[in-house]
Amino acid sequence: MQDQRFVDQRPDVVTFVSVPLDHDLTVTGEVAADLFVSTSGTDADVVVKLIDVYPEDAQPNSWDPESGPAPGQYARSVNGYELPIAMEVRRGRYLASYEHPHPLTPNAPLEWKIPLRDRDHVFLKGHRLMVQVQSTWFPLIDRNPQKFVPSIYGATAADFIKATQRVYCSPTLPSHIALPVVP
Repeated sequence: MQDQRFVDQRPDVVTFVSVPLDHDLTVTGEVAADLFVSTSGTDADVVVKLIDVYPEDAQPNSWDPESGPAPGQYARSVNGYELPIAMEVRRGRYLASYEHPHPLTPNAPLEWKIPLRDRDHVFLKGHRLMVQVQSTWFPLIDRNPQKFVPSIYGATAADFIKATQRVYCSPTLPSHIALPVVP
């Protein structure tokens, strides 16, 4: 797992960040995302990442900020580091059934339950919680054509279309992450 700062400015990633924590926060148990998402296509992927964001003053820089790190190297500081704690993907065609995939209705919000598996992590005082939602994880997983086809592995170039995904956060469509916090 690597620093996630490289996706911070991508237009296809929505990011939610907490304020700096005023005390340690222990998360132990099953973490889950319950999101309401729509797509303008007939298939989509939703990737959810829970991230521990280190404070900007986590440690003094061990490199000269005037020259920065050498090309191809990260700074030798964890200041602002975005440590992935949990990451998972869900493919829309399988929302109702893994045995019988079906197309999504364009622009219709659907509930996406995405288990992020059991975790045991302490977010330290001064750190922030971050949740990122994105619609691709290529090259870690295959690209979704955004159009329902019988098999993604048989998709042709013409099957790949541009689509827009929306994450809803409202009283009637309450997207959220469930964190089992230990007192």
